Amino acid sequence: MTVELVKHSASDTDVLWAARVSTAGEQSLDELGKDPERSRGLINFLMRDRHGSPFEHNSMTFFISAPLFVFREFQRHRAGWSYNEESGRYRQLQPVFYVPDESRKLVQRGRPGKYVFVEGTQAQQELVGRAMTDSYQQAYATYEEMLAAGVAREVARAVLPVGLYSSMYATCNARSLMHFLGLRTQHEQASVPTFPQREIEMVAERMEAHWAELMPLTYDTFNGNGRVAP
Repeated sequence: MTVELVKHSASDTDVLWAARVSTAGEQSLDELGKDPERSRGLINFLMRDRHGSPFEHNSMTFFISAPLFVFREFQRHRAGWSYNEESGRYRQLQPVFYVPDESRKLVQRGRPGKYVFVEGTQAQQELVGRAMTDSYQQAYATYEEMLAAGVAREVARAVLPVGLYSSMYATCNARSLMHFLGLRTQHEQASVPTFPQREIEMVAERMEAHWAELMPLTYDTFNGNGRVAP
């Protein structure tokens, strides 16, 4: 998975001036020149008591390359998000496909909402690699055959599987990202259990690492309050 932070306007001071406008009016802009560490308690109060709007006055844009099935889960997150994805109508899609490595647990045990994944056998790992590769090669060969015959890209792409890699820009604010992370990662400090698919969790972990550097106080209070979005 590829996750790059391509642009941002995000810092802990964004939370502070947005919050203090309610009592200080235009003087709240004084927060822009102050050390946000002195107001750690305010950020924690906002997070703990779920006063969420001050966490929306910032922006982060990520470039993400991942399989299509990851994007289809990703784009269920709509509030506070904007997306622009590579188009199979306007360009020939490249033969880059997802095959899980041996770190990907293959076997699901339990029922929905209360299940775990465990390592597969060597035979299962070999089957996944062989079957996926064969399927991808056949699908892409069919795609190229149709393109060579003059079939429109938007029609020919229908044969391609969801393991195909795509790319997109995703823009969000800290509040929407916290909601995403609360659902799409498992974390020891989380107060609510989650069961994300591992592939989208890999993307989420990389986004989280970028955000933690931009807004360290907000990130700490997010973790300290059970990783629940305000």
